[in-house]
Amino acid sequence: MRGRARTWRKRSVLPGFGLSLGFTIAYLGLVVLVPLAALVIKSAGLGAAEFWRLATDPRTLAALRLSFGTALVAATINAVFGALIAWVLVRYRFFGRRFLDAVIDLPFALPTAVAGIALTSLYAPNGWVGQFLQPLGLKVAYAPAGIVVALTFVSLPFVVRTVEPVLAEIDRELEEAAATLGASRAQTMFKVIVPALLPALLTGFALALARAVGEYGSVIFIAGNIPYVSEIAPLLIVIRLEEFDYAGATAVAAVMLAIAFVMLFVINLLQAWSRRRFGYGS
Repeated sequence: MRGRARTWRKRSVLPGFGLSLGFTIAYLGLVVLVPLAALVIKSAGLGAAEFWRLATDPRTLAALRLSFGTALVAATINAVFGALIAWVLVRYRFFGRRFLDAVIDLPFALPTAVAGIALTSLYAPNGWVGQFLQPLGLKVAYAPAGIVVALTFVSLPFVVRTVEPVLAEIDRELEEAAATLGASRAQTMFKVIVPALLPALLTGFALALARAVGEYGSVIFIAGNIPYVSEIAPLLIVIRLEEFDYAGATAVAAVMLAIAFVMLFVINLLQAWSRRRFGYGS
């Protein structure tokens, strides 16, 4: 009887560990690792001096600074307001809630080029919104601010959909217990709710950041694409390829890959630390 119980516990719906691990490594290798390895090998073939010259070109540095800077700003904005939207959708019931919930996923389905055209039409100097901003001296379209707007639009769902299920699982009795013990609303928020949401919030932030760094279609229409001002790194890669400057395109792509990997690695470390520190999400 014990032997049968032991055999039953070892059985699994999926194949064994070895087969599953082999399939996982093979799939990730073909889809992710091989293309990235090809980029690294191609970059190494340039030589250290040539790679450094291409990577530190002033136009390249300006594009990288703009891409990662605007992506960080957009991801930070979405981390704050995305969590607020998730809170409203989970904690309140109101007319039009399902419609609002569906609108959140619109950037997933909408082609990025369409989003870029729509945002440009809104925020251009003669657009519906831009015509009111222009007299105030606020320029959104054809400026770095327009890039932030586009990146915020396309990356918002990643934060909302990551935080929403975690927020729904938080037991409201914890909040009631905190209130019973005399905690204020602010203390309950920052000592009970925020620690529980922190790992999910960091995950959503990382996903939004990764999405924003590589965004192309929605940005090129609203950015203006002015070198040293509103030219993003993905666009610079395309320009180098159109100029048949494959070495320059490879160098920019390799630097983007390295910076993105370091940033996401640090965020993952922070996420793991928050789980250990606050004891949630483990």
